[in-house]
Amino acid sequence: MNEHKDENFRTVRGYQMKSRKEGHLTPAQEDYLEMAYRLFCRQGYVRVGQLSELLHVKPSSASKMILKLSQLSYLDYDRYEIIMLTEKGKEMGAYLIFRHETAERFLHYIGCLNPLEEAELIEHYLSRETVCNLNDLLDFLKANDQLKDNLKSFKLNRKNPL
Repeated sequence: MNEHKDENFRTVRGYQMKSRKEGHLTPAQEDYLEMAYRLFCRQGYVRVGQLSELLHVKPSSASKMILKLSQLSYLDYDRYEIIMLTEKGKEMGAYLIFRHETAERFLHYIGCLNPLEEAELIEHYLSRETVCNLNDLLDFLKANDQLKDNLKSFKLNRKNPL
């Protein structure tokens, strides 16, 4: 066992601060960008009012976040409240959708009762490597469908500690 493992340990807040120092988006920024990307894919542009309504925030809060994402080069924003995604924004938006769908599929596979809600709660804390590994696992499980039956049987026959 690694004797120095405790030296690398951080609290959730500590990992969040480390992540921001490394230039990662905050969970709130990711939520805005993910929703902007969803809307952009549907209609080719996004409006502040749509974004605030779908995210259940005030238009002024949405405008502030849009300005931050624009300063980070993810969005282009004009005075007529039209939001366009930059190439960087489209790339990150596509990844955020992929990450969300991967987390939700995994949670659904293991029998989570509300995979959408739980995916929203955990997705921000998964690394790209973990998302890719989960996606590989899901592809493997899909290719070996009998494993799903094995999992169901296993869960039925073991005593759950909860």
